Amino acid sequence: MVAVFNKELLSWYLITLKLKETVEAGLPRSLSGSPVLQLEGDQRWPELPPDDLPPPPEPEWVVAIRERLEQARQDEASCPWAKLSIYRVPKSLREGDEKAYVPQMVSIGPFHRGKKRLREMEHHKWRSFSMVLRRTGHDVRLYLDAVRALEDHARACFEGRVPMTSDEFVESMVLDGCFMLELFRGAAGEGFSALGYSRHDPVFAMRGTMHCVQRDMIMLENQVPLFVLDRLLGLQIGQPEQCGMVARLAVRFFDPLMPTDEPLRKGDHSKLMLWEESSSRGAGAVARDVFDPFAEGGLHCLDVFRRSLLRTGPRPAPKMWRRRWSHTRRVADKRRQQLVHCVTELREAGIKFRRRKTDRFWDVTFSNGVLRVPRLLIHDGTKSLFLNLIAFEQCHMDATNDITSYVIFMDNLINSGDDVRYLHYRGIIEHWLGNDEEVADLFNRLCQEVVFDINDSYLSTLSGQVNRYYNQRWNSWRASLKHNYFSNPWAIISLVAAMVLLLLTFVQSFYGVYAYYKPK
Repeated sequence: MVAVFNKELLSWYLITLKLKETVEAGLPRSLSGSPVLQLEGDQRWPELPPDDLPPPPEPEWVVAIRERLEQARQDEASCPWAKLSIYRVPKSLREGDEKAYVPQMVSIGPFHRGKKRLREMEHHKWRSFSMVLRRTGHDVRLYLDAVRALEDHARACFEGRVPMTSDEFVESMVLDGCFMLELFRGAAGEGFSALGYSRHDPVFAMRGTMHCVQRDMIMLENQVPLFVLDRLLGLQIGQPEQCGMVARLAVRFFDPLMPTDEPLRKGDHSKLMLWEESSSRGAGAVARDVFDPFAEGGLHCLDVFRRSLLRTGPRPAPKMWRRRWSHTRRVADKRRQQLVHCVTELREAGIKFRRRKTDRFWDVTFSNGVLRVPRLLIHDGTKSLFLNLIAFEQCHMDATNDITSYVIFMDNLINSGDDVRYLHYRGIIEHWLGNDEEVADLFNRLCQEVVFDINDSYLSTLSGQVNRYYNQRWNSWRASLKHNYFSNPWAIISLVAAMVLLLLTFVQSFYGVYAYYKPK
């Protein structure tokens, strides 16, 4: 009986041992090993290493942050900042005048495409593209394929993400580009009749609407990259790799917007004509010693027009000790952007104003108390032109602030309608606005929210000379004497008579005293 009991006990022991080995073989090593986690009381629980456990789920807000970061990385990779050239005007600048930055008749590029008030011009864009194909005999695929090869480069020129598919973007570049080229070629000398348009055409004719179209096409947000226009024009004339002809056509097209009516200098005019004749023979036929106003290339039509305004343009030459402290750009309020005093105050200090005969409206000089300012022509498109040029200089890092410096300088000179009237009397300002007060208000509103550093202005040295002359009291006294006593012939006669009377009174007093002390 005892032997049987021991045999059954042995069997149960062997079965238990076998089950234990089987269970341990199917579990992870950490469950059967010695490391354990001490729990409450005498309870023990196997300790699992962190490498073998799945990570706990992240909160939803952490997941959302990771998604936003990944989107930011993709946006940065798809928008290389170095290639940006067509920007959206900052809201701080828009507060002055929204219409100056928004097209009213025609949209160019993706920023304003599809707006209701601009859809009427889309029909004329298709007409211009059809005319190009009919005149050249080309197939539409030639232009679409050529622009598609430039799509990535062209998209990188626009600020922010362009919400258009590849086909829509290529279509808009071809359509807008051909429309612009037809306007350039028709208005620059070939004539719209030579291109196949009727003299009664509502758009492609030199009518009153052309000025509105020019004003819209010079806006910063209404641009197409210049290399796209170069490729489209090259395909039309059979020179796909040509470069520079579009810039020349654009300058001629936007010539009515020039803020000056002075003729081009004789030397520059002859050189420019030589460059035009050379470039008309082909891109490779331009000689190296020929004057090329766009040798550095251009970004778009607004940039090309700005380069034409600043031919051999001004460069700021601040003092070295100032440059070290001028890295931080400041908002130009009325206290910090004050370069010089107004015309009335400068005249009281003896400073004279003279018109300088040059086509470079920004080329201001000062010498021997005479401030020479070139003639400035102001019309209804001048405000929009200056605002978009200033916005481009504010947004584009590689652009100088020459236009901004000039506008702020003129804003300092003009505080009231009296200042405008005197400059008009001197032939410095010619305007087509309602009255002189409107001109003063125009300049006083142009640079209200502009970021500007006085020390980086090309007019900073000249302004310092003017201010030093203004601060000399002798100049003010001399100017006051001339203004009060030598302003007209009657004042001069009165002054001479008073001086003669004073001299006779002094002689009479002298002889009276002399006779008293030394009588005969």
